[in-house]
Amino acid sequence: MLQLKIKEALFSQCEAFVNKRSQTVEAVLSSNQKALQSETKSSAGDKHETGRAMLQLEMEKAGQQLSGIAQMKVVLSKIDVLKSSKNACLGSIIITDKTRYFLSLSAGQLVVADKSYFAVSVSSPIGKLLLGKQEKDVISFNGKKIVINEIV
Repeated sequence: MLQLKIKEALFSQCEAFVNKRSQTVEAVLSSNQKALQSETKSSAGDKHETGRAMLQLEMEKAGQQLSGIAQMKVVLSKIDVLKSSKNACLGSIIITDKTRYFLSLSAGQLVVADKSYFAVSVSSPIGKLLLGKQEKDVISFNGKKIVINEIV
């Protein structure tokens, strides 16, 4: 039961990570949209055009980030925290002799119950190695052997 609570807490932290990124990008988009609307033609024509072009580039970049955030939300929607499996899959907590991983999305280090977990994507190098593995399997990552002790 405790492990279910840990998985739920990790999942919630991943959701918060995605929501925070979404809010940040939407704020940038909103700010740039206002800046574009307030840009008026001035006698310094070239400066005006350069400023608008830079804002346009920022808007495109933010749009791409929103697309990435949408993909993260899709990944999160596929995670069932109640599901447990003998094989490492999306939503699994993988405890190794080196560290703990939460196979979800790349959200970095998360802390639950004073223990660190690394939220990693299944498409990341370590995520690809962990995916489908079972307890007692050994993987090699960056020249180091890692033993999988437990999969939750």
